[in-house]
Amino acid sequence: MATKKQISESFRLSAILSFSGGLQDAYTYNMRGHVFANAQTGNVVLMSQHFMQSNWWLGFRYLIPIISFALGILTAEQIGNRYKYAERIHWRQIILLIEIVLLVIVGFLPKDYDMLANVIVSFSCAMQVQSFRSFHGYGYASTMCIGNLRSGTESLSEYLRDRDKSALRKAINYYGIILIFAVGAGVGGVLSTIIGIKTIWVSVALLGVDCLMMIRKPQ
Repeated sequence: MATKKQISESFRLSAILSFSGGLQDAYTYNMRGHVFANAQTGNVVLMSQHFMQSNWWLGFRYLIPIISFALGILTAEQIGNRYKYAERIHWRQIILLIEIVLLVIVGFLPKDYDMLANVIVSFSCAMQVQSFRSFHGYGYASTMCIGNLRSGTESLSEYLRDRDKSALRKAINYYGIILIFAVGAGVGGVLSTIIGIKTIWVSVALLGVDCLMMIRKPQ
């Protein structure tokens, strides 16, 4: 008996998540005090640098999103475990709905609340990256690129060595996700200069599309 493909692992849904992830990173960097919502490695580097220079407040500004990201992962894992067998709604839809509510709130927060906005976006991104971890059976991250770049290049190397077409398809899929993330980041950067702090609501619309996609098909 053929296994049903899960819509949450489709390339189309994953592409929308990646576009949204890139947009969110550009949004927080450009509009919320040059803090990365998704790329916590960058925040760790900047946090450590400021702490070493005794710039305690600046270091703290980068520490808070890191803690928020960790709490987002913890929350998503708890939700996934508790509602794994829920019948009326899939647990990943619950994650998306929480993200949508949180990002709607972010769009209302004025510049004076940049730290709170970054905390919320980091928390949201963490829930997403914890909940949506594969497409077509390939492990990936929808809110960052380094792991996808490593996996895609590894698959490309495998194809060049063995001429395995499945490895080439895998590499193309990974590079496609990276490209979509990059386009999302570019769009986020441009829109930030046009519509400002409400740019985050574009992610709300995209996540809404993904949530609707999961209603009609197995998740």
